[in-house]
Amino acid sequence: QVQLVETGGGLVQAGDSLRLSCAASGRTLRIFTMAWFRQAPGKEREFVAALSWIGTSTNYADSVKGRFTISRDNAKNTLYLQMNSLSPEDTDLYYCAASVQYYDTNYYSPSRYEYWGQGTQVTVSS
Repeated sequence: QVQLVETGGGLVQAGDSLRLSCAASGRTLRIFTMAWFRQAPGKEREFVAALSWIGTSTNYADSVKGRFTISRDNAKNTLYLQMNSLSPEDTDLYYCAASVQYYDTNYYSPSRYEYWGQGTQVTVSS
């Protein structure tokens, strides 16, 4: 089993920045792919960014490309999401996800991931 805990959410103003963290524990050696998703009430979970835990591949949703950066610290078993130039449209509950499958073209699909955190709320005021 893998446990994921997100931190770093909060209330900010449009144009501000936030950095989310996701600490992984348990059988972390099984992780090969990690990602961030977000979800608003009543909507489907939306892909934000993903990376290979052991390689260099990264991918982003078009809506965040150029503003968000996904990164990792393998020594700390921690995933990050640096979010710049935030807008009210970025207001959502943000989830960290991990998969024991190798990074491939299905990185954007929520069903691809076996482990999820509890989510951290990001609210951007105008």
